[in-house]
Amino acid sequence: MNLAPWKYRQFKLFSMILRRAIFFIFVSLLCSLSVNAQDKVDTTYMSTYYVQKVTLFRLLPNTKKEIIFLGNSITDIGEWAEIWKNKKVKNRGISGDNTFGVLARLDEVLSSAPSKIFIMIGINDIARETPDSIIISNYKKILKSIQAQSPSTKIFVQSILPTNDEFTEFKRHQNKTVHIIAINNLLEQYCVENKITYVDLYSSFLDQDKKLNRQYTNDGLHINGAGYMKWKEILIQKGYMK
Repeated sequence: MNLAPWKYRQFKLFSMILRRAIFFIFVSLLCSLSVNAQDKVDTTYMSTYYVQKVTLFRLLPNTKKEIIFLGNSITDIGEWAEIWKNKKVKNRGISGDNTFGVLARLDEVLSSAPSKIFIMIGINDIARETPDSIIISNYKKILKSIQAQSPSTKIFVQSILPTNDEFTEFKRHQNKTVHIIAINNLLEQYCVENKITYVDLYSSFLDQDKKLNRQYTNDGLHINGAGYMKWKEILIQKGYMK
């Protein structure tokens, strides 16, 4: 069926407008989905325990040449001053903490201009299914803040430890090996590029099945006494602590 020239022009114009409308609807839908996805990221960090610890940290006196271990429960559990037989070593781990929580309390950590900071954080972010890109973005903010606010502080970025899904506790933290390895690799790359010391603890805590070795854990996530002694041994061997 042949259309009159004027009708054909109208038809072409209508088709073009329709295609553009469909395109813009599609783009708008994608943007909406992206925004919704970002809105679903859990950025919370505040808990009763977090507030208890941070308010105490802020009241404790600063001392010279502090060596700070910063992180979540894996750091929190460690009796670091006794492990190192050094009163200058301070524990700034908070059970349940994540990269958002460390960012929020970093000013207290840096208030003493510590000589060294050993940081391990991220497994709780991963357990919440926070995108790797956001975890890395937060981590970079933490590291840049340390460098800007306390340039003399030596930074040691410690890899996230493996987990072991043979244990029934902490199911949200299990089966996230792909994310743990991805975050560790990205952290190592960033550290190399920015002349920050990266400490690979992950490899030394693996068993033959590439899981957190039962020798070092009793719940598949946290480490036991032997685990902390292994941690200490690695830092000594690398010359980062004495």
